[in-house]
Amino acid sequence: MGAYQVTGQRARQMRVVPAEVLKRLYGKSDAKGFMQAGAHLALLVAGGWLILETRGTWWVVPALLVQAVFVNTLFGAMHESTHYNSFKTRRFADILAFFSGAAILNNAGFYRHYHMAHHRYTQDPLRDPELITSGTPRTWGQYLFRVSSIPFLMIRARDIFMFPFGFRGDVNYIHEQAWPEVRRWGRLLLALYAALIVGSILLQTTAVLWVWVIPLLIGLPLLRLYLLCEHTLCPNSDDGFANTRTTLSNPIVRFLMWNLPYHAEHHLLPNIPFHHLPEAHRHLRPHLKYVARSYTQVHGEIVRSLA
Repeated sequence: MGAYQVTGQRARQMRVVPAEVLKRLYGKSDAKGFMQAGAHLALLVAGGWLILETRGTWWVVPALLVQAVFVNTLFGAMHESTHYNSFKTRRFADILAFFSGAAILNNAGFYRHYHMAHHRYTQDPLRDPELITSGTPRTWGQYLFRVSSIPFLMIRARDIFMFPFGFRGDVNYIHEQAWPEVRRWGRLLLALYAALIVGSILLQTTAVLWVWVIPLLIGLPLLRLYLLCEHTLCPNSDDGFANTRTTLSNPIVRFLMWNLPYHAEHHLLPNIPFHHLPEAHRHLRPHLKYVARSYTQVHGEIVRSLA
């Protein structure tokens, strides 16, 4: 990918969408947010019920796989909420960010500032926290290690057990003023996890383990595969038309991920809420360098690039 290149074109690229259209696309909606969040919650409840009903039979295996998808795609809900794009009312977005983040082992208060730095320094190897913490896989070993989710679990253990008590580890890419929020959300996260453990012990139930923990762990590699497609093999540059990939995929993936597959559109115009990203794509599509049909296509390209 080479050294980071500054083109200075970002401001011009953001003006590709006409101002009157952009003003409308920036409109956020509580109704759209509740419809999307409610539908996802309904799928989680249905998936959990299916697991509990099929325990003790082989049918529990496909039930766990389905719930693994439903749980891990809560990343889309957390992502949109940390941008305050899931709802017009910011308090609703904060609530959804906390619980969807908790479901996938993320301190959403930290993720908000981590992700802001990622947007500000996209594909800059020295300042983009995604590249600092994960890097780009160059070999089969690096690729498989990344997909295994072991690095993810190591980093999340730091977030969950260190941040609430003021320890920062090696994190130097978020603003000093962000840390009080990170600690506060981290303490709430620990309290939630403790309540779930204590409640399960007192009620002598393994429902949380079956409905959430096992599907979460099963699906973590799937989420890693998804996230690898967003920027891998894109140039180290501030060129917003080239440094991020849109992967069209299919309506099911787009729905579960809150339209996040329109990722280049989101990076160029990060304040557009999820329900307007398809229209933003229609305006930006002619300018985008990396638009893939599917995630399997992207991983084929990534695999061919490995040493």
